[in-house]
Amino acid sequence: MPATPRSAPLLAALLATTGVAHFVAPGQFDAIVPRSLPGRARTWTHISGAVELALAAGIAAPRTRRASGLAAAGFFVAVFPANIRMAYDWRDKPPLLKAAAYARLPLQLPLVGWAAKVATGARRQ
Repeated sequence: MPATPRSAPLLAALLATTGVAHFVAPGQFDAIVPRSLPGRARTWTHISGAVELALAAGIAAPRTRRASGLAAAGFFVAVFPANIRMAYDWRDKPPLLKAAAYARLPLQLPLVGWAAKVATGARRQ
């Protein structure tokens, strides 16, 4: 199934929104940074937020959409350990919060596919 014309702008908006959130409300992201990463969690939160903003800009621009879509797919794979950590850390939370944390795990796969479709669609333009 090919990417729709609105697919790239929607993915760019999603990435931009979450990128901004890393700077506006960093604590929620600090909490899920894997402990195995060196340095401070806040540094990783800001780095990942900046990467999301850069990916959003790249996907929004037709000339860089293909490369940025592929990079976004890789980024979604790279941040999966944070989702695993969140699911583990939230295993004792109230049912609704626990369900939200667990729901993030399978959601990563469609995000990877979406980014790849945006990249593939850009190739044909």
